[in-house]
Amino acid sequence: MRVIFRKSYVQDIQLFRDRGQAFWYLLFAAIALAAPLFLDGYFLDELSFVFIYAIAGLGLMVLTGFSGQVSFGQAAFVAIGAYTHTILLTRYSVPWLLSLPIAALVAGLVGLAVGRICGKMHGLYLAIATLSIAIVTERLIGGAGDFTGGHRGLSVPEINILGLAIDESWKVYLLNFVIFVGCILIVRNLTRTRSGRAMIAIRDSEVSARALGTNVAFFKAYAFFISAVFAGLAGGLLAHAFFYITPETFGMGESIRLLLMIVVGGIGTIHGAVFGAFFIVLLPTVLSWVKIVLPSAVATSGGFDSLAFGLILLGFILFEPDGLYGRWTKIHHYFNVFPMYKKRSFQRQKTFLKTERLR
Repeated sequence: MRVIFRKSYVQDIQLFRDRGQAFWYLLFAAIALAAPLFLDGYFLDELSFVFIYAIAGLGLMVLTGFSGQVSFGQAAFVAIGAYTHTILLTRYSVPWLLSLPIAALVAGLVGLAVGRICGKMHGLYLAIATLSIAIVTERLIGGAGDFTGGHRGLSVPEINILGLAIDESWKVYLLNFVIFVGCILIVRNLTRTRSGRAMIAIRDSEVSARALGTNVAFFKAYAFFISAVFAGLAGGLLAHAFFYITPETFGMGESIRLLLMIVVGGIGTIHGAVFGAFFIVLLPTVLSWVKIVLPSAVATSGGFDSLAFGLILLGFILFEPDGLYGRWTKIHHYFNVFPMYKKRSFQRQKTFLKTERLR
């Protein structure tokens, strides 16, 4: 198992591990800000989707990766954020800068209620409960036709901030990037606080966390709240990216895509949400290329994409449980310590604290 040693507590909680890491992150930010100068509208739109899905992934990472609560209902909170934001803009003429935070807060409050109800559930029972919430939310939105537009859907207006129309790909891209960076900083700081450490303690061993005085019920509900806020924020941005939303846009398949995103990216890490977002946005394009070489009967079958998602998820769980970021970490470590690298550096270790008996 690879261990990063710290020399002081301050070093453990600082934002960047060292100056080298800070340099690379700042370089990435500079390249991202300059991207509109050398990328066309199509690629900027694709990167905007990456940033939006990464925001939703960060929320699910807090819930599943940091507090250990599996959720198949994340798309429900994305839908609540998208519909709340759209309705506030179109029917109540609420300013964009006020509408988006309200939508995120509404989704967060719903998530808090779900967290209080499902706080004592674990494993399969929690997964089924959150899945049922996603199904119920989709049905409620579809049934409230007079308010939500029902299955006809709602048209989403363009972004307008203080009279400035964000109507070009590069403007939307920069807006999504700024919000994305802000969300990363929030989650990174959360992991350094008492609340973040309490969530991680609950994930590793709920019994041990409770024995140390951690309010398990509170922090589980708090994780649901934070996760739903990020999902609602992503939902509001996603509504503008789609231009038109329907209940089916945020169905069960979207929840599975979000869970697939963090598992493939690397569960339990902030980088995993970003890696997973790139993967989930690029995957449909890759599948379209695969369909070209497959027999037409297979390529045109309705369940091909779902089958591909399931096989990819199963493959990562069985053969690369640390995800894409875990693989990147192993490659980076290999070149850092070459020729002293040993395969057992990343051997997974099981301890009695993680057995089902003590959870």
